[in-house]
Amino acid sequence: MSGTSEGPTPAADLDRSAVTDSDHITYQRVFAAAPLAMAVVDRAGLVADANAAFGELLGTDPDTLTGRVAADLVDLASDARSWHAYREVLRGRQAKLRCTRRLKHPEGHSVWVQVTIAPLAGGEPGVLLSVADISARRELQARLRHLQMHDPVTRLPNRTLFFERLTAALEAESYEQSGTGRIGLCYLDLDGFKAVNDTLGHRVGDRLLAAVAERLTRVADEAGYARAVTPLVARLGGDEFALLVEDSTGTEQLADLAESALKALEEPFDLAGQRLSLTASIGVVERHAAGTTATGLMQAADTTLYWAKADGKARWTLFDPERNAHLMTRQALSSTLRPAIERGEFALEYQPLVGMEDGRLSGVEALIRWNHPQFGTLTPNRFIGLAEEDGSIVQLGRWALATACRQARRWQLDHPEEPPIFVSVNVAVRQVWDSDLVSDVAEILAETGLAPHLLQLELTESAVMGSAGRPLQALQALSDMGVRIAIDDFGTGYSNLAYLSRLPVSTLKLDGSFVRGFQYEADKDPAIAPNPADEVIVEAMIQLAHRLGITVTAECVETSAQATRLRRIGCDTGQGWLYSRPVPPDRISELLGEQTYAVGKP
Repeated sequence: MSGTSEGPTPAADLDRSAVTDSDHITYQRVFAAAPLAMAVVDRAGLVADANAAFGELLGTDPDTLTGRVAADLVDLASDARSWHAYREVLRGRQAKLRCTRRLKHPEGHSVWVQVTIAPLAGGEPGVLLSVADISARRELQARLRHLQMHDPVTRLPNRTLFFERLTAALEAESYEQSGTGRIGLCYLDLDGFKAVNDTLGHRVGDRLLAAVAERLTRVADEAGYARAVTPLVARLGGDEFALLVEDSTGTEQLADLAESALKALEEPFDLAGQRLSLTASIGVVERHAAGTTATGLMQAADTTLYWAKADGKARWTLFDPERNAHLMTRQALSSTLRPAIERGEFALEYQPLVGMEDGRLSGVEALIRWNHPQFGTLTPNRFIGLAEEDGSIVQLGRWALATACRQARRWQLDHPEEPPIFVSVNVAVRQVWDSDLVSDVAEILAETGLAPHLLQLELTESAVMGSAGRPLQALQALSDMGVRIAIDDFGTGYSNLAYLSRLPVSTLKLDGSFVRGFQYEADKDPAIAPNPADEVIVEAMIQLAHRLGITVTAECVETSAQATRLRRIGCDTGQGWLYSRPVPPDRISELLGEQTYAVGKP
């Protein structure tokens, strides 16, 4: 029957409708009373409904928000990425969007919020916009970051924040758009600060650091006056500070800043009744930002600060690429010195020692050369100092001694008809202290078969004069063995002639500076009368040496006029370019094979 088919709605349908209405009423109540700011946004992006919390957050009546563009209310269009994601959520192509925004409140203060946009439940059209006030959390994060990024003693930016700023300043986008495209750094270290801590305590030391920070900040503020960027002052740790100049105008600006910093620190500090004076050393680097890294800039600044310290402190020093290149070369040589000995990169050349009276070859000095694969042939002045510093001079010296003795013995065997020549080998004082030189010499002589009197050991005057204890005992033992002992570069060190009588010395080698003094302008122009002062001094030294039973060798003999004067005043042996430059061992063999020694015979 039709009446039956059009009868009342079933009870189950009535219950479902009642539940839906009830849920909607509950939702509306929760939505309106919720402390979280929320708004329903339709598919067109307009606010369909907003709760009281949302209106309170924005400082307006929530009823006035209906129909407003939701994206404008929470600044979603300020960046392309968020705007695109928001539109995808509106279209149902993306599940959720969450982002952070800084909103301007009508009362003037800013509000940091976290915005969340998600589809409505139950497939309803539109999205739910919720906004959480995170200003307190952001403020806490900012305070924690400030503590993390600032030094508690001086309140200056610390090393972490400094490198953050430096790295950002060296990024291409920060200097390509505007500015000078240059960057400068003053790296400052207080001279003698450790003494303040040790004598007055860390509390006074901290007060001094804080006072230094105040003065450097004042210097930076004055330097930044009328400029786009004020230099950043940071404490990098200990007593080290940095002044970073972004968009620097050149080295003159950095030099002025460093000079101002030094002057600011010159004034004494009054700290709780303590009046303290200090100085500082500053390394200054200024260069193009392009191609510069934070690590490279800091390395250059650290190197330059070291130069300022080494040059006498209380000064600023500008980075010098040439000086740095020399330092880098020195470091490269130092790091490869020991392996080079093992790889056989060293060789000996020999410079003749010639009798002044007969012009005959009486001996040779062994001179070491380093055939470096990168830097070519290096003379001793490039690496002997390094070898003495790191101790490899012991290994290198032992090799040179053994090689020279072996070569001298070979010459003797190859030319039995000729008087044997002696070989002179330089010995560093560290070889005496760090090794058993006497034992090494005895062992090498035994292995090579070279007679002790055909070996001469050269030590510098500063190493021999005043020797006592082990060095003197070693020299005496070597002399007793029959080995000759020579003092090299005599006349440039202590020059304690009386001490010679107590040393087992057989030869004095006059420093070349005396011989060069013999080269008067009169040699070129007879009208100019020579000054005999150098000749008088050398003659006196030769006479004294002869009275002590010591022979004399003159180094750096370059002209026949020098040789003539030296022979006239009694010098025994000459060495220098007049006779021969240092040559390979086979050239010495050729000289030994000649009946007359064509080595600059007077």
